[in-house]
Amino acid sequence: MAKFKLRRSQNVSGNFYVDQTCIDCDTCRWMAPEVFQRRDEQSAVYHQPLNKIEQEHALQALLSCPTASIGCVENPSEIVNIQQTFPLPIKNNVYHCGYHSQASFGATSYFIQYPQGNILIDSPRFAPPLVKRLEELGGVRWMYLTHQDDVADHQKFHDHFGCDRILHQDEIRTETKDVEVQLMGTDDIQLSDDLLVIPVPGHTKGHTVLLYQNEFLFTGDHLAWSNSLQQLYAFREYCWYSWPSLVNSTQKLLNYSFEWVLPGHGRRYYADATTMHHQLKICIHWMETLEVTGQTYAR
Repeated sequence: MAKFKLRRSQNVSGNFYVDQTCIDCDTCRWMAPEVFQRRDEQSAVYHQPLNKIEQEHALQALLSCPTASIGCVENPSEIVNIQQTFPLPIKNNVYHCGYHSQASFGATSYFIQYPQGNILIDSPRFAPPLVKRLEELGGVRWMYLTHQDDVADHQKFHDHFGCDRILHQDEIRTETKDVEVQLMGTDDIQLSDDLLVIPVPGHTKGHTVLLYQNEFLFTGDHLAWSNSLQQLYAFREYCWYSWPSLVNSTQKLLNYSFEWVLPGHGRRYYADATTMHHQLKICIHWMETLEVTGQTYAR
């Protein structure tokens, strides 16, 4: 819970504030950009909510903050109603779970309401209000984990819902040794007619991404949108396995058609398939330039 005595001086005066425990994960800034901005390497409130929509977005960010670093001087009476808005619709049957976990440095988790059984993509925090809402939406049949960094509360979700977890064998660690479905190799894996797992080694050795309906690409820590660069990009300074492999894996994505990039870290991006293809080429050129120069980029 945020503490007013730790309130950052960079906040404007008013009800909402960010305290000094902020880890600069960016969650609140993309969930409620009209309220939160980056100030001196942490988030801060630069504009207090002035209407119902801004208030709702600020409270959704408060609930999603992985470190509970966002607080209110006066407890909001509508917080229970805001809890009911999760998971947040993105398009059709694809949702943003919210309730980001500190264990995965605030990574974003997604939910697909799927006819053959619902799918949780990477792990949010095991928060009772979210768990209840997922139960109301039909529970969780599969838990797809892009890579080792964003597994967070996977065990709690498995124990509660009885879901089968999917993770590449090269990502298995002590805490994931009992994962039910362990993928192997670098060939694509067709989970169903409209669900394709694509291995993309680079950020980690066994990182994979999930393509749904040739429209939604859930990218984990492989690919995201950068607001500052205004382009798709990859995390050069957080590449734990191989940058050349990451470049090659991104080139591989030119072979697929999709309109949404839905990352674990970084910001989501939507464009028609032609524009997305063009953006991928821009990203690859940028990545190849970094590979030659040895430069890094921090968001």
